[in-house]
Amino acid sequence: MELEPDICYRASVSRDPRFDGRFFMGVTSTGIYCRPICPARQPRRANCRYFRYAAAAEAAGFRPCLRCRPESAPGTPAWSGSSATVSRALRLIQQRALEHAGVDELAARLGVGTRHLRRLLHEHVGASPLAMEQTRRLLFAKKLIMETSLSMAQVARNAGFGSVRRFNTAFGAAYGLTPSNLRRGHGSSAHAAGLILSLAFRPPFHWQALVSFLAQRAIPGLEEISPDFYRRTVAHHGATGTIEVRPVPSAQYLRLTLPDQLAPHIGAVVERVRNMFDLDADPGRIAEVLCRDERLRPLVEQRPGLRIPGCWDPFELVVRAILGQQITVRGATTLATRLVHQFGRQLPGEHRDPSRRLFPTAAKLARADLTAIGLPRVRAATISGLAQAVSRKTLDLDRSAGLDETVARLCALPGVGEWTAHYVAMRAFGEPDAFPASDLGLLRALAVDRKPPRPSAVITMAESWRPWRAYATMQLWSQT
Repeated sequence: MELEPDICYRASVSRDPRFDGRFFMGVTSTGIYCRPICPARQPRRANCRYFRYAAAAEAAGFRPCLRCRPESAPGTPAWSGSSATVSRALRLIQQRALEHAGVDELAARLGVGTRHLRRLLHEHVGASPLAMEQTRRLLFAKKLIMETSLSMAQVARNAGFGSVRRFNTAFGAAYGLTPSNLRRGHGSSAHAAGLILSLAFRPPFHWQALVSFLAQRAIPGLEEISPDFYRRTVAHHGATGTIEVRPVPSAQYLRLTLPDQLAPHIGAVVERVRNMFDLDADPGRIAEVLCRDERLRPLVEQRPGLRIPGCWDPFELVVRAILGQQITVRGATTLATRLVHQFGRQLPGEHRDPSRRLFPTAAKLARADLTAIGLPRVRAATISGLAQAVSRKTLDLDRSAGLDETVARLCALPGVGEWTAHYVAMRAFGEPDAFPASDLGLLRALAVDRKPPRPSAVITMAESWRPWRAYATMQLWSQT
């Protein structure tokens, strides 16, 4: 996202965590600079200046906020240099990179030395890699204690602690009480089919619109969708199973059920599901901006709380987006179904239902003859090239990059253009300002007297929708 003051101000008003680390806000009336998620009272627009890095704000004479701590907040990409390295390190730690590997391996993945990584994190975050990992484990353990009926031994193991004794010691030092004392007075839940967690969101939430979008694109055997639930097979680090997400009437949370075999990966599963259902969005703030446009206001009022349908795995979404190039949704779903049933492996343990399958891996598709499913050679070559790049680790499909970098990275792949890149950025990486301006459905929705506008005119028209153009796209798609 470019540092345009009006766009940055709208983003900071929303306090959406997806903008955290993308810019910093200096307030001239106080001399303080903050992160865009700072809980302090929102300053007047005229008193705000915006900076890409914390160092730039400090060089301009602003001092760091004591509430949001932009210069040292653990778990956020606040830095004064080496931004890409620090941002990716924080993302990898949050994704459990240190759970089964050491700091040396993390540094190697980032292409820097171990001492240099420790120095960067100490200087720009104020904590060592292991201290940040300890904090992540404790926060996750606290969630398991309060929301599940797992034993303390299971909590300790799932949170990544080597023993119950070490877990109790660390927990007591951090919170001043024992894990058992924390659980007393809090409800916990378990289920014969697995664990149940409550995933909170900010209302309103348009569940029916989201599952309707996903249902039109559902792959039989991989996904099962109804007005009352979303269910699909998943794989994560060798563990497989079926997850289920349901709305709870009159509640501000979704209910996630996952099988026991995925319990060691609850943290990663929860993060992915939150992204799939866009649970961190603030629909009220988004609506404030979009409703200023007379074309969008009736759509927003008709479908309040419309979210961006995400995905379980970015690689899967890129493949499905390529399959959908220049054909209908139904045609793309037919091809995706053939792909899964021919190259995806059967879900282990599903002997009663052999149709249950996992989406094929990048390694599998890299060596598959994709023309066997009726795919044109050009698109087959595009998917093969993507799969080879991902399996060889020359293409990293992670959420740490910004919109511009994500689009550029995807467009560098042969056969991937601006439409595909923005569609992927929108759905796979949750980029709120992604905007597939050349999309035919979008152009039809904006047509005047049945005459669609040019994509260049749409880009100009959508300037006032920023930084929420992806949500405007969803609203316009909903009427076509």
